[in-house]
Amino acid sequence: MSAPAAVLAGLGAHVPPRTVTNDELSRRMDTSDEWIVQRTGIRQRHWADFGVATSDLAVEAGRQALKSAGAGGFGDIGLLVVATATPDQQCPSTAPDVAARLGLGTIAALDVGAGCSGFVYALATASAALVAGHAERALVIGAETFRPFLDLTDRSTAVIFGDGAGAVVLRRGTTDEAGAVLTVDLGSDGTLKDLVGIPGNGSRHRSTGRPAHPDEQYLYMNGKEVFVHAVRRMAQSSSAVLDQAGWSVDEVDHVVGHQANLRILHALARQLGVDRERLVCHLDQVGNTSAASIPLALADAASRGRFRSRDRLLLTAFGAGLTWGSAALTWPGTTLA
Repeated sequence: MSAPAAVLAGLGAHVPPRTVTNDELSRRMDTSDEWIVQRTGIRQRHWADFGVATSDLAVEAGRQALKSAGAGGFGDIGLLVVATATPDQQCPSTAPDVAARLGLGTIAALDVGAGCSGFVYALATASAALVAGHAERALVIGAETFRPFLDLTDRSTAVIFGDGAGAVVLRRGTTDEAGAVLTVDLGSDGTLKDLVGIPGNGSRHRSTGRPAHPDEQYLYMNGKEVFVHAVRRMAQSSSAVLDQAGWSVDEVDHVVGHQANLRILHALARQLGVDRERLVCHLDQVGNTSAASIPLALADAASRGRFRSRDRLLLTAFGAGLTWGSAALTWPGTTLA
């Protein structure tokens, strides 16, 4: 028997026009194209120009998703959720500004901060609101501008992260429809919060009463520890969400993991028992775009005609916090332009 569900109805993506290759980075720091590709699978990324903020990218991706869904006015969208670890400013949140600039009116609009897991968290938030009847349609955007938070002498982070935004429109429907979000699994472990972060940007540092050291303004990451926890938690979360959906691993057509590192995705495939051909990989072109990575990967695969109606998709992500999350959904029956 079918039940209420959020159904995917639109898709959009936007990356800044500036492409930064590995060769360009090798002229800035002690690295090379070969070193970056072997360790991450990334060949290039996009960085926003000075003066371009997260909201600017979010608006562009949101506009495309609304066009894809045939929804543009405030009567169509009742909720906007923006997932980001790089908001325009700490207060106010970014989502209301994005809603206003998209012409969505005085709808409910909020930010979700869950690091690289942000899109899955935002998808879960919007889906729950639709199922509960609080809105008929929702716009979910993952958007990041990490370039200003990167130390360009630190190859452990600067070669990895890129800027971009991806968006989906959800409508209220039923679980038997193509495009339905069937189930979501979320988790976190705050005891490991120090593995990834930007320490100089919040009330914890402000409470010390001292100015932030320049190094504290940049993103840091314990890459080796993150790798281990990312693979384990995404595998566990993926298994949990597949159990909830009643799917076996063999029934999954595509695994869309957070696009952080190709070796992480390959290790995840081994843990799940999924052949690599079912992995959706887009990070070679855009790098790690944090909360934007999954919708950007969806948009890229859809543009290449990879998905067919009712294909079974497993989304899974891991991020700072530590946070993780997975979702099981089917692909819509209509083309998402």
